[in-house]
Amino acid sequence: MTLLSDFDYALPQELIAQTPAAERDRSRLLHLSPEGIRHHTFRDLPGLFQPGDLLILNDTRVFPARLEGVRAGGGRSELLLLERLDSDRVRVLARPARKLRKGAQLSFGGGKLEAEVLEVEEDGKRIVGFRFEGDWDALLEELGTTPLPPYIESSDDEPTTRLRYQTIYARPKGSIAAPTAGLHFTEAMFEALRERGVEVAFVTLHVGHATFQTIREGEIEAHRMGVERYVVPEETKEKIRGAGRRVVAVGTTTVRALESAALAGFPRSWQETDLFITPGFEFRVVSGLLTNFHLPKSALLILVSAFGGRERVLEAYREAVKERYRFYSFGDAMLLHPAGVR
Repeated sequence: MTLLSDFDYALPQELIAQTPAAERDRSRLLHLSPEGIRHHTFRDLPGLFQPGDLLILNDTRVFPARLEGVRAGGGRSELLLLERLDSDRVRVLARPARKLRKGAQLSFGGGKLEAEVLEVEEDGKRIVGFRFEGDWDALLEELGTTPLPPYIESSDDEPTTRLRYQTIYARPKGSIAAPTAGLHFTEAMFEALRERGVEVAFVTLHVGHATFQTIREGEIEAHRMGVERYVVPEETKEKIRGAGRRVVAVGTTTVRALESAALAGFPRSWQETDLFITPGFEFRVVSGLLTNFHLPKSALLILVSAFGGRERVLEAYREAVKERYRFYSFGDAMLLHPAGVR
């Protein structure tokens, strides 16, 4: 058994990035190579690849999934939309939960959108029924806000937040969180990668609550991931088969999509995955990983440790703290390969 406490580290509060870098590709980049740790800026990234390498990114788009409204009896409440079950029922996280029992009524935007709690599930999530006229997506764009992580206290206005908490290549809408390793990329970066001879491809995994769900068990093997939906396009599958060198995943969600697809025989259509990658996992596709720095004791840090080796990864995190890297969603990035793989 592997203890959750083995994936802990000390992080000063002031290193948690509250805003993105002034320019996306001006962030820092820690390279954990077989030779050790090297420090770069993100603009150095193309020089760390070889011609024929394949870079794969998650092109999911964040939608304004946070709704703030008023309860029928007075007082404000917040819903985080997790999963649309049908045209008017959605699974949500609710706050304050004690005020939103079955039958509770809410109103958003002065009555443009109304809701009732239909069911309280065992894990505390709610099934909410919505009443509205017009287009659902248009209403969310008008009334919803960007679901920034709770550790970010941004003072930016909503239009700025929507722009910066979104990759420049985002396409299909469906995530409650950005695949943050992709936030560093610019059009100039993609052009530099192409000039280097690096191929680029995409998968889609809609980031849901499962990615960030707290691990409450002391032994990580007892944790059960929630389900998220993904698809690996045929074009991407062909590029993987023809990759000349490494396949480098941008972000942990890209890793989960690729490795889930490999385990399932690369199906053609949308699939569901509850894959929890832990030390000892056999990686079938990914041979390089570009990722941000993750929370202690999180499934994301465990995945990175499974890929790069727990001791090596935690050593890199300690070095990043020492060198005052910026952590988490709006923070800096790390490029790593398994020990012994160049």
